[in-house]
Amino acid sequence: MPKYVTLMKMTDQGSKDFRNAPERLESGTKLLEKLGGKLIGFYLVMGEYDYVGIGECPSDEVATAFSLAISSAGNVKTTTLKAFSKEEIPGILKMLPKS
Repeated sequence: MPKYVTLMKMTDQGSKDFRNAPERLESGTKLLEKLGGKLIGFYLVMGEYDYVGIGECPSDEVATAFSLAISSAGNVKTTTLKAFSKEEIPGILKMLPKS
C-alpha cells in the first residue's frame, strides 16, 4: 500500500487545546482505519512542524480525503507527501529516458 508522510503544524485553536491532542490522535487513527488506511508512526517533533505522521492509504484520493478531514477540524494544518521506499527507487529510475 502507498505510504504517506504528513507534516502538521498546530493552529491557534490546536495550541490552545493541545492537552486533548492524544484524544484527537486516537480519533484520527480510527478515521484512517475506517478509510482503509493504517497509521505506521506518529511523532511530536521539534522545529518547523509540530507533528509528523506516517501512514499507508489504499490511494492518493484516500490520503487526500484524510488530510482534508483532519485539517477541517481546525487544530492542525497539514502538508502530505507521498513516500517511495528504497525498493521502489530502481523501478522509478528505469522509467527515465536514456541519455
